[in-house]
Amino acid sequence: MSQSQRLALTVLSVTMLMTILDGSILTVAMPAIQSDLGFTPAGLSWTINAYLIAFGGLLLLAGRLGDLLGRKAMLLAGNLVFTAASLLAGAATSPELLIAARFLQGVGSAMASAVVLGILVTLFTDPRQRAKAIGVFSFTGAAGASIGQVLGGVLTDTLSWHWIFFINVPIGLATVALAVKALPADRGPGLAAGADVLGAVLVTGGLMLGIYTVVKIEEYGWLSGHTLGLGALAAFLLAGFFARQATARTPLMPLRILRSRSVVGGNLVQMLSLSAMFAFQIIVALYMQQVLGYGALQTGLAMLPAAVAIGAVSLFVSARLNTRFGERAVLAAGLVLLLLAMGWLTRVPVQAAYVTDLLPVMVLIAGGGLVLPALTALGMSGAKADDAGLASGLFNTTQQIGMALGVAVLSTLAASRTGTMLTSGASEAAALAGGYRLAFVVAAGLLAAALVVSLAVLRRAAPAPFAEAGKVAVRAS
Repeated sequence: MSQSQRLALTVLSVTMLMTILDGSILTVAMPAIQSDLGFTPAGLSWTINAYLIAFGGLLLLAGRLGDLLGRKAMLLAGNLVFTAASLLAGAATSPELLIAARFLQGVGSAMASAVVLGILVTLFTDPRQRAKAIGVFSFTGAAGASIGQVLGGVLTDTLSWHWIFFINVPIGLATVALAVKALPADRGPGLAAGADVLGAVLVTGGLMLGIYTVVKIEEYGWLSGHTLGLGALAAFLLAGFFARQATARTPLMPLRILRSRSVVGGNLVQMLSLSAMFAFQIIVALYMQQVLGYGALQTGLAMLPAAVAIGAVSLFVSARLNTRFGERAVLAAGLVLLLLAMGWLTRVPVQAAYVTDLLPVMVLIAGGGLVLPALTALGMSGAKADDAGLASGLFNTTQQIGMALGVAVLSTLAASRTGTMLTSGASEAAALAGGYRLAFVVAAGLLAAALVVSLAVLRRAAPAPFAEAGKVAVRAS
């Protein structure tokens, strides 16, 4: 791997680190934000929802625009928007201003992260180097999730919640400065090659409305008129988008990308597996705080071994295993380890001992370090070089949908089970633990489904589609 490739990989990894760090760092600071700005409990949830709606809704569009206008330009613009929005969020003095800033952060994150994988796979055309690069990239994501929880507690306790946003500003500016020189410039064919305005409106509206519907399920319920009505409207908009793509002269998303078993299968497996993995991160944290009585910083430190395990496997092991045994086999092995972790959690007691009841889970969750790099390689392998940004945006979109669905489904089931046990006379701690155990059972079922799909649908990643990317689409800056 050359020096220029290392610098470029650093830029791509830090870009994703900021996105993932931003999501996890906020969770431990929310009580302080609520107290300082006077948020209602329902209003506080919009500090997360506003970001998710903008981020998930714009990923597919941003990925395609990156293909058409240039992925480097899209990443730079996205990082600048995210950095400016972080400064606005840190300076917020009212709930309305913070929610608006969070929406803008989601816009910037979508612009930047939608094209990250597209840049990575066209920059690293050698299979071995690409496997190593994806391992580093996945390590960054795993580290960001847990570092965010620890860092959020430290910054909130020692400085103030404002600094969980201000910290993004110097990192963002440094990343933009490095990206200008480190990333190769690419020339897209321009908007004329895919300026489907109606398609853009349909897919963005459908995804935003769909994600909004999902994040409000816990408040309204699965069978409420709100959920069913808005869900049907979101489905109608997305169906209209796909119909439009089949007939448009310059489609926003050429449907040829869905002919690849690897692209479709990889995205489906990702949606199922990340539904379980992201819900694990949230629900285990709630279990530690609400049942075991851990504080915010203590919870972050308790989950640190999971990040270390995932990071070590993705950074030092996954690339070698993917090269030797193939991504499909490594993915299956990782899913089996995650299944064992969720199975262990289905028995967590009210009075748990960390070493015997939780630490084994944090070790087994290292399976995520096998799953994430293998999924990335498989999900990106079937797209052509000129569709790399679109494939990246699609991959990140299903990631966000999977995480949102996982939290909505598992938290709703856990709350329902807890309510039933409280009605039956169980103590609050026992009822909460019972609800969380049910969530882990469902998470195990999602991982089992992901394993079945991976074995039935996915094939070994093929590097060929990007082999000529450097000759066709990229020139040295």
